[in-house]
Amino acid sequence: MPDLAAYAGLFLAALVAATLLPAQSELLLVSLHRAGGYSDVLLILAATLGNVAGSASNWALGRFLMRFQDRRWFPASPAMVARATRWFQRFGVWSLLMAWLPVIGDPLTLVAGILRVDWRLFLFLVTLGKAGRYIALIVASNHYQ
Repeated sequence: MPDLAAYAGLFLAALVAATLLPAQSELLLVSLHRAGGYSDVLLILAATLGNVAGSASNWALGRFLMRFQDRRWFPASPAMVARATRWFQRFGVWSLLMAWLPVIGDPLTLVAGILRVDWRLFLFLVTLGKAGRYIALIVASNHYQ
């Protein structure tokens, strides 16, 4: 049985990667997949759940803590929020399917909270986009092995 710590580590890496803090989970996912002995389904599940949990924390930050945006510790700059807001206004709630994108994805989830996007729709769209990205990484890793 593979080391459960690897799945937990992937979950945590994906969680941090989805917050406004800089981190990467894709390399760890592909490395574990290529190492063998790990279930692709469990790898995708751990990465997706962690990444969605991180995005949910961004949503909550936007929904409940934006009044602190002028504080030094607040993780999103005004420019970052403005850029994500423009993207969100242009493409609407469907932009959450792109929450996996570097640079713009995490702020999009923050803006979704600011704009009070329904929690259930938020989770559905973000989960769909993030799971799709991790599935694509596994498929691409198989193709280029």
